[in-house]
Amino acid sequence: MPNDNSTLSQGMDQKSPQDLVRGIIYQIRRLMQAGELYTKELNKTYQVSSPQLHCLLALCENGPLPPSQIARFIMVKSSTMTGIIDRLELKGLVTRMRNSPDRRVITIELTEAGKTLAQNAPPPIQHKIVDGLKKLPEGEIEQIILSLSKLTHMLDVQDLEVE
Repeated sequence: MPNDNSTLSQGMDQKSPQDLVRGIIYQIRRLMQAGELYTKELNKTYQVSSPQLHCLLALCENGPLPPSQIARFIMVKSSTMTGIIDRLELKGLVTRMRNSPDRRVITIELTEAGKTLAQNAPPPIQHKIVDGLKKLPEGEIEQIILSLSKLTHMLDVQDLEVE
């Protein structure tokens, strides 16, 4: 499979439908592998997962937050958020604060170690995509959105719950 866009776009009309489908699958796999490599590097270098880093960054950018609000910021379920916070707390990166008379109400706050990590960790992989998209003309961005929307609808991704 070709690696650069110019080679990829040349001769598209000469490829069979099966080759075109293979090309799409290949590019999806490359995106997934990039995410996996980023996550492995994050774990190896900083001992945090990608969702844990997103949690730290949300707290760094917005200050102390309730878990439900962090979950919305990083697009995970509230039940998943509990595990993320538990692991970050064990690592000494966040603390649970109970500032309300109602002990069920908690706020998550960064520790000094959490602030340091959030300020020094590499940006999430999405930043590379955002930087690349900023360089494209609006029409190309719209085409990417349309194409990705078609793929997610094929997978019924729109039915997945994201709180």
